[in-house]
Amino acid sequence: MSNQTIHRIFTFFIAIVWVGNGLFCKVLNLVPRHLQIVARILGSDHAMLLTRTIGVSEILMAVWILSGIKPRFNTWTQVLIIATMNVLEFLLVPDLLLWGRANIFFAFLFILLVLFNEFVLNKKAA
Repeated sequence: MSNQTIHRIFTFFIAIVWVGNGLFCKVLNLVPRHLQIVARILGSDHAMLLTRTIGVSEILMAVWILSGIKPRFNTWTQVLIIATMNVLEFLLVPDLLLWGRANIFFAFLFILLVLFNEFVLNKKAA
């Protein structure tokens, strides 16, 4: 399998992760823990609206990923968002995370996948 094929597969996988978290966990509220996290960090007054807004933003991230527009800028944007979100959750709401503080390890692995996919596998963007 060529690097370009693997890159396409990983790109779809990464986009699916963003859609899954945005649509199912936040917009449709199928994982109420996400609403609890937002409520605890940003306040409960507008937690549902903020959670759904974050979810829509995650879906838009997937659209951006699949569009192929400015892939390097997109990659660094993803890294910044994932790192910021996970550090905040690690510090402020570890009790609400699926794997507690170990969640940051999985976020780090996802960041590595995003970086590897763009900077190693995607020779087109170089």
